[in-house]
Amino acid sequence: MKLYNKFLWGSILTLLILGLSSCEDYLDKEAESIISEDEAFKNFTNFQGFIEEIYNCIPDKQKSYWTTSWNWGDDEIMNPEGDWHMVHQIDIGNFWAWQAGRMAQNGSWLDKDDADPTSDDAFDHAMWPHAWYCIRKANIGLANLDKLTEATQEEKDMIAGQLYFFRAWWHFQLMQYLGGLPYVDEVLPSGEKLTLPRLSYQECADKAGADFEKAAQLLPIDWDNTKVGRNTLGKNQLRINKIMALGYLGKNYLWAGSPLMKNGPQTGGGNTYNYDETYCDKAAEAFGELLSLVESGQTQYALVEFNYKDIYNHVPADDATTSYSDIFYTTGQNWLMPGSTEAIFRGPSYDGNSSNWNTTKTFGPKVQGLVEHDNIIHQPTANYVNLYGMANGLPLDDPDSGFDPTYPFKDRDPRFYHDIVFDGFKYVNASMPSDMEYLRYCSLYTGGAMRKVENASRTGYFTQKLVPHTANKYDGAYNWSANLHVYLPYMRLADIYLMYAEACGAIGGANHKSSNFSKTAVEAINTLRDRVGAGHVHSKYTGSRELFLDEVRRERAVELAFEGFRFNDLRRWLLLTEYPYNIKTSQEFDRVEDEDFYMENDPKDARVSNFREEVILTRQFGTKHYWFPLKINDTSMYPEFGQNPGW
Repeated sequence: MKLYNKFLWGSILTLLILGLSSCEDYLDKEAESIISEDEAFKNFTNFQGFIEEIYNCIPDKQKSYWTTSWNWGDDEIMNPEGDWHMVHQIDIGNFWAWQAGRMAQNGSWLDKDDADPTSDDAFDHAMWPHAWYCIRKANIGLANLDKLTEATQEEKDMIAGQLYFFRAWWHFQLMQYLGGLPYVDEVLPSGEKLTLPRLSYQECADKAGADFEKAAQLLPIDWDNTKVGRNTLGKNQLRINKIMALGYLGKNYLWAGSPLMKNGPQTGGGNTYNYDETYCDKAAEAFGELLSLVESGQTQYALVEFNYKDIYNHVPADDATTSYSDIFYTTGQNWLMPGSTEAIFRGPSYDGNSSNWNTTKTFGPKVQGLVEHDNIIHQPTANYVNLYGMANGLPLDDPDSGFDPTYPFKDRDPRFYHDIVFDGFKYVNASMPSDMEYLRYCSLYTGGAMRKVENASRTGYFTQKLVPHTANKYDGAYNWSANLHVYLPYMRLADIYLMYAEACGAIGGANHKSSNFSKTAVEAINTLRDRVGAGHVHSKYTGSRELFLDEVRRERAVELAFEGFRFNDLRRWLLLTEYPYNIKTSQEFDRVEDEDFYMENDPKDARVSNFREEVILTRQFGTKHYWFPLKINDTSMYPEFGQNPGW
């Protein structure tokens, strides 16, 4: 069976020492040296070398191909030349496209025919094949813990904790897209008939939860503060620790308690607030323990500052000690891996400069080669940009928000100005030829020079949250000298606050809290709003559980915008099929101000006319689209492993 054959049946143990920046000094042995089981597992150094390959397998969503795709919800659209990308294939309902071989490489990190767990090339890694490989590897390690005889208790705990975490983590990554699967928690012998049934999502989550909980009990908060971790002091940031395990323990239970997992795929949206409170309570307790550790100063994690003297150019204030932008990209810092103090879980990123051959050249206008390379552009949809509310904390459509469609960019949530490139925005800072000067300021009004569907913005917006607007031909941020490095964390601290608020809100609304953390659900959301200087959740949204959850979801959309979470969020909330979450729109309007206005004034103060939205496309989804289809070769191997409904 292809599902297990290639990656679960192998019986030769290899000791593979990787070049991962945070874990490179455990052994001075040649990679792929085949040794006996007793030798491979006898001490911490050798056993850790066996585990290193699992770290190496974590895909880099942004750099898994020349141009990549990871935002598949209602948040993003590409220009038509990118229709082969996964984002468009999702738009047209072709969920088969996640599978390698179904179509040409689609920019997805989910599957590859030639995935190689030993490679240090980001192009060689994918979620599906590596998951089964790493699950088997974790099971082999757990089955051989008794051979770890030359080790302290601390070393034994750290080895076991990593293995339990990875066994659960790889299962969970697949479960999010495919639903319940066989939970493989033993070394499957080769040559025997497969009969492992597919479990329900919640049955899988129970097993994953048990593994995450064991990991949390066994692992330290910070490897730097352990005896064994001092061998790689300062290089342990990617090491699996207690905080990562608690974060995924909570996320696993929150997903299990979500409307899709409780009620099953369905249209109509009637069950979008119908959570399983038992699972949500488990999630809240896990997140509560994590946040209590963070806020009491017992961890290496903290929310990064949002403090800018020039928000459009992401220039921190003079008194800022950290920078929000550094979560997503770094420049001029010798290729420092992004994440700062906020990233909790990341995989390896071997070559920072690889950012500049794909990701960093896919966010800006291609008009006249302003941004070079492939004609592929990630563009935020207008319907998603509408989720960025006002600075006072109210959503745009609230009658008291103060939103004025004649001044649509004024007094918005501060994250709007950090993330979104809008009309009149100064896109190029450096000198440029006189015949290119018309592109210095964004002309994103209807009919403007940067509104061409084929090579600019079809929505009226660009984004610079993940890649700065200076990644263009003239400012040259994607040149070698800028040391621009991009990486998207799988989990960061703000996400924990958001998931805590959702879990608590699903149980008892805005004022509910866990037993082990002092903040209520609404206080958790307001912590993030305080960070950016936005208004608190208004009291009109705290009296109703449903209205509060709406605000939690909107806050999640804004804080985690374009980081790859929206698609799975809409699915688990049973909203993927529902209006207005199934449309993608553009922002249309006419300019009132003359060109000189934008050279002399802040573009957010510009007046416009005829401000309106137009639908670009409507996604025609049914219940089957709540899960990806499994591979036919796999589902045909034995009856206990069935296909997802509708496929």
